[in-house]
Amino acid sequence: MKKTLLVLCLSLPLFAEVKHLSLNQAIKMLKSDNLELKIAKFNARMKKLEAEAVEAKNYGRVDLTLSAIRSNDALNVFGFKLQSREATFADFGFSDFMGAIGQAAQSSGGNFATFTQELAQNGGSILQIAPEDLNYPGARNHFQTKLSYMLPLYTGGKLTEYGRISNMLYEMSLLDRRRLLNAKIYETKKAFYDISLVENYIVNLRKIIKNISTLENVVRSMQKEGYAKETDLLEVQARKAEAQSMYNQAKLNRELAYQFLSFLLNTEVKSIRHVSESAPMPSVSRAALERNNLDIQKAELGLQISSHAMELEKSRYLPEVGAFAEYGSADNHLWNDFTGKDAYTIGVQMKWNLFSGGEDEKEVEKARLNYLKTKDQVMLARKGIALKAKKLRTEILSIDADINSYRKQLQYARRVYLNYKTRYEEGMVSISDVLIKQSKELEMLLKLLGAKNKRNTKIFELDSILNRGGAV
Repeated sequence: MKKTLLVLCLSLPLFAEVKHLSLNQAIKMLKSDNLELKIAKFNARMKKLEAEAVEAKNYGRVDLTLSAIRSNDALNVFGFKLQSREATFADFGFSDFMGAIGQAAQSSGGNFATFTQELAQNGGSILQIAPEDLNYPGARNHFQTKLSYMLPLYTGGKLTEYGRISNMLYEMSLLDRRRLLNAKIYETKKAFYDISLVENYIVNLRKIIKNISTLENVVRSMQKEGYAKETDLLEVQARKAEAQSMYNQAKLNRELAYQFLSFLLNTEVKSIRHVSESAPMPSVSRAALERNNLDIQKAELGLQISSHAMELEKSRYLPEVGAFAEYGSADNHLWNDFTGKDAYTIGVQMKWNLFSGGEDEKEVEKARLNYLKTKDQVMLARKGIALKAKKLRTEILSIDADINSYRKQLQYARRVYLNYKTRYEEGMVSISDVLIKQSKELEMLLKLLGAKNKRNTKIFELDSILNRGGAV
């Protein structure tokens, strides 16, 4: 029972539904729940950690090393004993040497002159003795504990420039996340306005279907009285079926828009609060564009990065200085008499590349050219964005004129249709004439809604350029 309740509780978010959702609420949900934005947030956090990792290199590095070795290699064993401060003359093979000296002293019978004479004669053979203790030592364990610290004192500006570049790359990731947010807000707004438009279209289609049904009843009545032909009725029914098909397609489009909105918000959305069919025109100024546009901000940030990259390449000509310190102890038993056998090493090292075959000069020149290219890209971004904003504004104003025209034409088409419907009842026009006028009404309705949708799309594009994604 407890397991069942737990499963139900965990499953609740999967079945949660939102009704009567407002656009402001949707944008808040988008910022907190959209999966793509969450991924972008993780990417930005990783860039932040990378920048902090570069900063951490200024404080150096401390390593603790613990080694456990066993060997009977002569060089290793001798080195182990030296590190453990346990080396004796016997380890050098002095036992064999002293034995040879002792034999020479014994054979001289205590006569020093004879002893020196024998040493002179046999000294070469004594020196040729291969000491057993030195060449064939017994296997030995070696445990070494070492604490080391390395600190960069001067890197020619490399760490400083790396730090600046990594921080700017973090800022770039924030701009990318903001750009993605604008794109998702654009899609959310468009979904809201699309749903509002399609539901308005559905309402109008209902009215048209109702009008056609009324016309169908009129034709039936007139057919009974002999004033209408059977083909008139069939023609009206065909038009009604066409309108019904458009009505069903509109409902499917509405369902698809709701599914897309649910995907964006990572929540099931059942209904929304309608928005105005026409999004408000934003105010546009060149100063606001250059101040707020994300593409321009990214281009300017890229220019700063290329400037620091050029300084980074120039650091190739400068030396690098580092300090290091080590402290440790070694013995054939782990941590045995640690302080009695400890040792330290401290030092400073400088490394300066004096010749690289011209590679450094080429890399510096390449960085300089990249900086100049990025400078032109910033100017291109400013002019290109300003041109795009002007173009969008002009297109919106043009669509506004089309909307006004289509609205008037729709009103006129409705009046003409009603007029022809009355004239048909009076036997003055054919049913085909009536349906042609009704088709004109439907055509103007589609053009009007299409123009409104196109206008809203342009408005949201302009909002994104102005970095006004969060504004409603």
